[in-house]
Amino acid sequence: MTPVFQPASISAKFLPRLLQAAGGGGRDTRLLAMVIVLGLIWLSANVLTGGIFLSPRNLFNLSLQVSVVAIMASGMILVIVTRHIDLSVGSQVGFLGVLGGLVQSVWFPGNTHAWWIASLAMLAGGMLIGLIQGVLVAYARIPSFVVTLGGLLFLRNAAYELNDGTTIAPLNETFQILGGGQNGVLGGPLSWAAALAVTAYLAFNLRRRYQRKKKLGIRNPLRAFDLLSAAIWCLGAFGFVAVMNSYKRPGTDEAMGLAFPVLILIAVTVLMTVLARRHRFGRHVFAVGGDPHAARLTGINTQRVVLKVFVLMGFLSGLASIVLTARLNAAASGAGTMMELYVIAAAVIGGTSLAGGAGTILGGCVGALIMQSLQSAMVLLGIASPLQSMVLAGVLVLAVWIDTMWRERRPS
Repeated sequence: MTPVFQPASISAKFLPRLLQAAGGGGRDTRLLAMVIVLGLIWLSANVLTGGIFLSPRNLFNLSLQVSVVAIMASGMILVIVTRHIDLSVGSQVGFLGVLGGLVQSVWFPGNTHAWWIASLAMLAGGMLIGLIQGVLVAYARIPSFVVTLGGLLFLRNAAYELNDGTTIAPLNETFQILGGGQNGVLGGPLSWAAALAVTAYLAFNLRRRYQRKKKLGIRNPLRAFDLLSAAIWCLGAFGFVAVMNSYKRPGTDEAMGLAFPVLILIAVTVLMTVLARRHRFGRHVFAVGGDPHAARLTGINTQRVVLKVFVLMGFLSGLASIVLTARLNAAASGAGTMMELYVIAAAVIGGTSLAGGAGTILGGCVGALIMQSLQSAMVLLGIASPLQSMVLAGVLVLAVWIDTMWRERRPS
């Protein structure tokens, strides 16, 4: 039979395929919708702020703010995928920040190695917290909501008790580099080199994919959308670097470039994506979230998977605490207050289902960008802090409602 050209059918498939080319994976168009929403937020905020929102300085600051939330959101996604929740992440950031401050300023004052000792202590502390909470959830069978709510209250007050609520500042100069700022950046040339490295990796990946498919006898080893995917990521990398380089060091013409928190976020996003999509552990996580009973019948140790997820969440909370504490150059017991709202909202807005079994790391990053963009816009517009929290809480409820409606209308 002669094939019939159907333009309507092709156009209906274009946007999902474009999303897949951009790296979203699958045919979930919610991520594309979130990117469109993000663009509308940016355009509206830029108009309302008289062009300040999209200025290089604000975008540089926005990249630092997004890094902290997105790092934790990448772990929260796996927690939610397994049908659990972690309400203690904000308190973990505050507690671990005070712990790191004490290591640098009280326990090892003036020690040149204090910065990495503090960093290791914060990461180990986060993993220990995750281990304790994971054991209670996975093996003691206490609901994660109760366990992590208790962790939220315990750790927030423990942070206060560690140093009687006193802010510890300043911190080790080397440690401050991890938080960005004037010294925590790559500079212009190295930032361009990073963009070139991304391009080289994409070209290498395309070549490897071409050779692998050719050996398998596939007639068209590379499709147009494979090339489109590489082009989108290359343009994104060079465009982002161009924006970061357009922000100059105060009083000079020297480009700031990519900040270290952004590099940390990129590394976390790549590693977590590989872990979730390519590694056996990631497949087990989604299997447990999809149907825990069926996962047990296939031989998956569901309790161990849940435990590992909480330990990983604790590690990422420690990493986020390092970035935030270094950026503030101070360790305060109140750091990270209400941050669990941003992290959970970022995961849900990015397409992670609260029913479990579905979510992407890239979606969580987009969700974090939306949440921080809204907050940044409200700050620039002079909106009071309580009203900001009210708006963001409303956004979280709206995101959950959209997720519920999407799941009800999704074909089985």
